[in-house]
Amino acid sequence: MSSTLAVPFARSTVYGRNGHDMPGRSPAPTYRHATPSGPWPWMDFDVDPPSSSSEADQSWKGYPQNLFGNWTPDRVERSKMLISCPSGTCKIYTIDVIKNGTFDGDMASRVLNVPATGLDEFWEHVNVKRPENVRLRAIFVDNMTVEVLKMLGTRYNIEPFFFSSSMNWIPSRYQEAEKDNVGDHITIVLPFVRAKEGRKSRPASLLSSSTLPTTHGPAPLEDSNQIIDTQASLPLLPFDLVLVQDLLAVHMVRHVESSSIISYHPHQRTSARRLHSLIQRTSNSVYWSKMLKASSDPTLLLLAYLWYVLYAWDVTFEKLYEYITWLETQVLNTNDIRLTRQLHIVQAHLLYYRSLLQAFRKSVEFVRDTRNPAVSAFGKQEQKESAQTLEREANNLLSEISRLESQRMIQSDRLRNVMDLAFASVNIDDSRYTKRLTEATVRDSAAMKQISYLTMVFLPASFTATLFGMNVREFIGAPNGVTAPETLPRYVAVTLTLTTFTAWLVIALQPHSSFHPPGCSRWRRFGWPIFFVWYKLTSREASEKHV
Repeated sequence: MSSTLAVPFARSTVYGRNGHDMPGRSPAPTYRHATPSGPWPWMDFDVDPPSSSSEADQSWKGYPQNLFGNWTPDRVERSKMLISCPSGTCKIYTIDVIKNGTFDGDMASRVLNVPATGLDEFWEHVNVKRPENVRLRAIFVDNMTVEVLKMLGTRYNIEPFFFSSSMNWIPSRYQEAEKDNVGDHITIVLPFVRAKEGRKSRPASLLSSSTLPTTHGPAPLEDSNQIIDTQASLPLLPFDLVLVQDLLAVHMVRHVESSSIISYHPHQRTSARRLHSLIQRTSNSVYWSKMLKASSDPTLLLLAYLWYVLYAWDVTFEKLYEYITWLETQVLNTNDIRLTRQLHIVQAHLLYYRSLLQAFRKSVEFVRDTRNPAVSAFGKQEQKESAQTLEREANNLLSEISRLESQRMIQSDRLRNVMDLAFASVNIDDSRYTKRLTEATVRDSAAMKQISYLTMVFLPASFTATLFGMNVREFIGAPNGVTAPETLPRYVAVTLTLTTFTAWLVIALQPHSSFHPPGCSRWRRFGWPIFFVWYKLTSREASEKHV
């Protein structure tokens, strides 16, 4: 087992195919600035001075203060809605849905480039009156510059919260400017997760655990600088994939005459070109073509945007399932405790995905339950059919979200099971090591016991020899020929007597011994020689009778 595994990168980006940067971490959202219902947008209570009454530029260049006076320059700066905009040429893709529910192919094939030198032409373009047969125009903005943001915000009267929430990745959903028989504005900013190709150039595939590379990693598992950051991308390096956090940010202007959907696309995430292509392919679906022709509610097309989010989630859990399977194989084949770190990282991301799926569900419910005031101008029957179609399709989407939530729970439980298995495997190894250590200790204890027994045997003899060797009186015969009492036979007799007494006393004082039954009384232990001999004799007689 290699010492490196796929772990989230500490850097803000990782490198993908051909050396291109892959998306890194997304900013942590500040939810208090997500909706217009908050009375203090992007206000610092400790620093902000009193509101200024200075006049703002009433042209598009003064957005957002030209339309929303409370959005003073200091609040706009704090929200980063302008400083986060890139520079260069902005590309705009459009889709026009005709009154009969079909898509205008000519408009879909056009790409509008807005360079820094062509701002006046673009401002004239966005103010051109649409053809009367256009029911809905979907606008996909790539590389949205400050000037394009201000023009679109002024032209469509977009609440600045849409741009501030999009730039700061704050999940939000709200309705504003509601007018019966006219229309309203709705905003959805929804973070989600999708799988993207990672470092290697080969296509991702599920290989056997024996052929999967394990030496490709950004940092060794022993790196103390690693942190579990759920806002960062999650690399699945054995499969050449990275799970990145993406963003769906759409603002819809629903109007009785012609509606609009404007989508913002962050850098290194789903591009405007890709989403434009996918929404355009909706017209190729017979099912969706029939619905768009039958229903005049433009909100129905907004569900197609949300279906893209669901497809991305579905692929994410599919690839994550393969990765967890690979981790399970590694845990079964190796008892490496370092694997638990990667298991905990994936588990942390799954817990974070729960909140994203909850936001996804709330967004779909918001679209389903937020009535379009413009449909009041339709006939009763058309209103009823449009409402039923929107509710049915939203419920279909909610059913799929429930399936995704079940998948997430299953994978989370599966990870917990793998972590338990990893710890159990390590505990088994620890138990085996402890058993071997205990056996070695027992062997050492037996050796020490033998030394103790040997010392017990020689201790009385040593004591007697020392006593007889004391220079108090010479142990020699008396002058009158009488033999001295300290002779060698008497030394042997005294030594054997003291040795026997010492052995009897040591065994009698031991509460646990093979010479007497456990739990016996003290008097029973003191008479152990008699009982021991009696037990041996009775056991021998019983064995002879049995034979």
